[in-house]
Formats: sequence, structure tokens, C-alpha cells
Amino acid sequence: MSQARSHAMRALTGASLLVSLLVMGGCSLWGGTPKPKPAELGPNVPVLGVRQAWVSQIGEQEGLELDMHVEGSVVTVASANGDVAAIDARTGGDVWRTRLNQPLASGVGSDGRWTAVVSKGNQVIALDGGREIWRKPLPAQAYTAPLVAGKRIFVLAADRSISAFDAATGYRLWSQQRPGEPLVLRQGGVLMAVGDTLVAGLSGRLVGFNPDNGVVRWEAPLASPRGTNDVERLVEIVGRTSRVGDSLCARAFQASVGCIDASRGAVSWTQPASGGVGIHGDDTMLFGTESNGTVIAWRRTDGSRAWTSDRLQFRKLTAPLVLGRSVVVGDDTGLVHLLSREDAAPLNRLTTDGSAIAAAPAVAGDTLVVVTRKGGVYGFRPD
Repeated sequence: MSQARSHAMRALTGASLLVSLLVMGGCSLWGGTPKPKPAELGPNVPVLGVRQAWVSQIGEQEGLELDMHVEGSVVTVASANGDVAAIDARTGGDVWRTRLNQPLASGVGSDGRWTAVVSKGNQVIALDGGREIWRKPLPAQAYTAPLVAGKRIFVLAADRSISAFDAATGYRLWSQQRPGEPLVLRQGGVLMAVGDTLVAGLSGRLVGFNPDNGVVRWEAPLASPRGTNDVERLVEIVGRTSRVGDSLCARAFQASVGCIDASRGAVSWTQPASGGVGIHGDDTMLFGTESNGTVIAWRRTDGSRAWTSDRLQFRKLTAPLVLGRSVVVGDDTGLVHLLSREDAAPLNRLTTDGSAIAAAPAVAGDTLVVVTRKGGVYGFRPD
């Protein structure tokens, strides 16, 4: 079964229902075509010297996409069973660690003081310096990591509602709900601050809200629903994104990549693309991984393709990270690939514990951080 269909089959029927379409037959619905085998990688010839600096543990991810959060030199991560830890990327040691005893459905949001996660029981849970301070119910499940900003915690739920809470007290400040298609992805979307605007991904659109009251300021469509059934019409904005000033670029699931001017919500360009995870880039280039493992570079100015690489084809890849002269992606065998941003030539290949890389790689200070499905948290640095 293709990665695209695999993501779609993890969608939910009805935003607040917790019944996965997987129970309807899984891959057999699509005929059971054997998955193509990736090409051999060959020997690793390090062009960039990188060494493992430390390793920590957080607990298994159990198939969830629990993105980590970076604030300065601190990386905050969570496990599927409710362990949350803030790790000093300089040493790999804990700043704090706590056990919530609640299975989690979303990744971690933090501003360095307050931290927030969402449980499978539809609760947003807030911590202050690693100490739990409140829990509040949500109208539906949430798979996108909360945003913690301006002493508030914002949550995007699977019914396409957005709620704002006071970070210190848990008081609900406002809530807004938007209509959309009947299916939603069981993976993290987009919820971020751009200047004084709260930006969320809703049904193929980036929508700008006033963070003080939830009033919509603008909408920018990157993709529209298409097809004849709910699965084919599934379209969502997926994380991660690339922001440079007012230029905000993102991916619509299995439909397109595009950039907008976030100061006024105007679409700059869109290009067809068939990936299921987010993109990353800088002021000149954007990079993404397609569902078949192809890595693509687009020019940020107009979306034209700079290059395409099939070297990692048929490997399930994470969203990329642009780091210096390299583009970093993880795969489903626990390998971390450093590719040249100029032409995707291999620069180095790093090993972890053999389980899939669970989230897009991140950088904290001078440390590259990756998390595996088995819960390994690895820090790598240049030699």
C-alpha cells in the first residue's frame, strides 16, 4: 500500500470520532500490491563529519507523530504513553521530566516556561516548568501540537475548532469552529504565530486569526477538495512549514506545495505535489519529500523545481530539515540522511536504533536532534 493511501487510511470519519478507517480492511482495500523495494544505498562515504554526541530515552511512539519542540537549547519531547521531558541539547541531560499517566494524541508545544500536550481523552494538559498545573476538556481529539505563545495556549482540534486558553489558569478565552470536509488526517497540522496573527491550517487553507478573539483576518487556499468520495477529497495542511519574514510556505496533503504572503493572506504560488509530510527551506529554496521517497527542491520565489532526487525512493521519509549546506531527512529504518542542498548528493548517513525516525529532525543550537519510534532521542554534532 502506498504511503499516500496509508496516511489517508489513518484519517477519521467525523472529526470527533475515534474510529480509524483501518478497521475496514487496511491494505486489502487497495488490492494488496507488493510495496516496491528501495535501492541499495551503498557504502557511506562521509563528506561532512558528524558524530553522535549523546542519546536519551523518552518512550515508544507507537505509530503516533509526536513532534518535538525546540526552544533555545532545550528540546521538549513526549511519548505516546504520556511521558514528557525537556532535554538540554548541549548535554543530553534532563532539564525536567514528568509522567502524566495519560496516553497522548499530539506533540508538544512550549514557550520555555509553559508546556502543553493533548491526551487521547480529549484533554489539553498544561505544565509549568515540568509540573502539571491544569487539564481542560476539548470538543474533539487533537493531533496538532498546541501552540504556546503570549501567555496563552492555542489548540487546533480535529473538528477544525480552535480554542485559546490562559496558560496560567486554563481559563478558556475563546473558541472558533470552521466547517470542512468530513475526513481529517490523524497527524499534525499547522498552528503557528506569524507576527501578531495566529495561523492555522484548515481544509487546504491557511487561515489567519486575531489571537485575542479568534476573528478571521484572512484565508489563503493552497488546495481544494477534489475527487468523488471522501477519501479522494481529503485535503489538509500538514506540518512542518517554512517561514521567512512574511513568506510562509506549506504543503497541502497529497495535493500541492505553496507560499503565501502572511501579512495579507495572499497566495504567492502553488505547485502540484504528492507528499504527505511538511516542507522546510530558507530564503531561496524549499525542500520536500514525496510519498514515494523522492526528494524535491523548489525555488522559493516562484515554485519552479531546482532538482529532483530518486536516491531514497520507496523509503518512508520524514519532512526535511535545512541545516547549513545539507538537507536532513530520516527514514523508516532509523537512518538519518544528510543530502547536499545543491543537488541531493549524499554527504553522510547516521544510524540510530533501527526503528523508524518518528518526527522531522530538529536543530537546537549546534545539535541535530532526532527521535525514533522506540523512543530514542539522539543528538549529533559536527566533528
